[in-house]
Amino acid sequence: MVEEYLAYSGLKKGNPWCAAWVSWCFGKAGWPAPRSAWSPSLFPQRRAVQAPEPGLVFGIYYPELKRIAHCGIVERTQGDMVHTLEGNTNPAGSREGQGVYRRLRHRRSIAQYAKWFN
Repeated sequence: MVEEYLAYSGLKKGNPWCAAWVSWCFGKAGWPAPRSAWSPSLFPQRRAVQAPEPGLVFGIYYPELKRIAHCGIVERTQGDMVHTLEGNTNPAGSREGQGVYRRLRHRRSIAQYAKWFN
């Protein structure tokens, strides 16, 4: 499936794929955008929102890279916690994982949210 996610965004095997997976999910749901494998591109200013809600794209900022370097989709919120769906991660939370997982993140760990649906 990873190669399918990457191909959807125009990339080949071996590339990081969290943003490609997010884009593929939106495509499967009938939304033509976003369609990118570059996680920072999923957060244009015109799409920015402040609070998490189901269906939003979320981004994790990595200081060592000075950019958003991992993203996923908000499934739901519960107090200060955000339940997420993420590609290219693992149970330990790596941004270079081997699968799609549900994760639980504190709101403070998320740098940005973007709304790609109406």
